[in-house]
Amino acid sequence: MVQRRPQVVAHRGASATNAEHTLGAYVAALDEGAEALECDVRLTADGHLVCVHDRDLRRTAHRDGIVSTMELADLEDLDFAAWKTPWSDLDDEAPDSDPELAKLLTLRRLLETAADYPRRVELAIETKHPTRYAGLVERRLVQLLDEFGWAGKDSPARIMSFSWVALRRIRRLAPYLELVLLVSSTTQLYRARPFVDTDWILGPGIDLVRDHPDLVRRIVASGTRVHCWTVNDREDIDRCTELEIEAIITDTPGAAVTYLRSSQL
Repeated sequence: MVQRRPQVVAHRGASATNAEHTLGAYVAALDEGAEALECDVRLTADGHLVCVHDRDLRRTAHRDGIVSTMELADLEDLDFAAWKTPWSDLDDEAPDSDPELAKLLTLRRLLETAADYPRRVELAIETKHPTRYAGLVERRLVQLLDEFGWAGKDSPARIMSFSWVALRRIRRLAPYLELVLLVSSTTQLYRARPFVDTDWILGPGIDLVRDHPDLVRRIVASGTRVHCWTVNDREDIDRCTELEIEAIITDTPGAAVTYLRSSQL
C-alpha cells in the first residue's frame, strides 16, 4: 500500500530563507511548489487584517509599537524584511530587491495572490488570541473571505486557532469552513475536547507528535484529520507520513516538496 503524502503548507511563506509574512516569502513558497500557504492574522486599529505573528513590532520591524493600536498606513511605512538580512546594505553584490516584497502584507493581498496563481492554492489562516478586538477578528475574516467567494463549501481557506472559542465563532459565521484546533500539549487537547466538533481538524505541534505517536495514531484511526506544525526535518516528515498526517506546515516548503516527491519514486 502506497502512503498518501502530506500536503506541504508554507509556514509564514518560505520563512527559512525569506522574511516571514512578506509577499516575497509567499511568492518564493509558491515558486518552490508549496500547495498551501499559512499565515497569522491580526486586526489594525482601522480594521484591516494584516499578516503578522507577534502582537508587537520589535522582532520584525525593529521598533516599538503594538499592531492592534496602529493604522494600516503607518504599518505600511515600515520595513518588515530587513531583520532577516541585517547586513544586506553592506553587500555590494546583493541583487536589487523589490521594496513591495518587504512591506507589511495585508490578508487581502495574500488572498489576491493565491486567487491569481495558475494552480489551486489553499490557505491556512490562524487568528491570534488573546486580542483587544476579540470576536471582531473572526467577523472581519469571514467578511473578507466572502468577498472572494471563499466563505462557503469547497473554500480553499481553512481557519486555525489555539482558541476553541474563536473557532466556534467561525463555525457560527461560516459553518462550511474547515477548522483546525491548534494544540501544543496533551493538556490543551484534553481540555478542549468537550468543546470540539467531530469534524474539526487537529493541529498538534511536532513535539507532541514526536512524544505521543501512539496517541496521534489512535486519533487518526478514529477518523480525525491531523495537520502538524512546524515540520522541517526529514525524520519528522517521515514520521508524519507514517502516521498518515494530512498536512505538514513547514518553514522550508521547497525542501519538503522535493523530499516527498523523491520518496515516492
